Amino acid sequence: MAKPLPQSAKPKWTIEFDDRARRELRKLDPKIQQEILHYLRERISGSTEPKQFGKPLRMNLAGLWRYRVGAYRLICRFEEERLVVFVIKVGHRREVYED
Repeated sequence: MAKPLPQSAKPKWTIEFDDRARRELRKLDPKIQQEILHYLRERISGSTEPKQFGKPLRMNLAGLWRYRVGAYRLICRFEEERLVVFVIKVGHRREVYED
């Protein structure tokens, strides 16, 4: 039986933004932008298990995940083969699930 890799040897995930998500982020207050970027840098980027910090979405958003940063939500998809958390939408919790 193979031994599990030590935490430091497991591959790390990176963050990428969809163009739309990048524009949505830029429209937010600079303080909120910094909170979101700090969350992504400190918690998600470099993590070996980024799903532990998020929550899977259901119904018409099944297959996507969300991260909560205060009153804001990041809607993401995981690209397992490239180890990328791809942010596809950023917005206030009242509006982010609409479309």
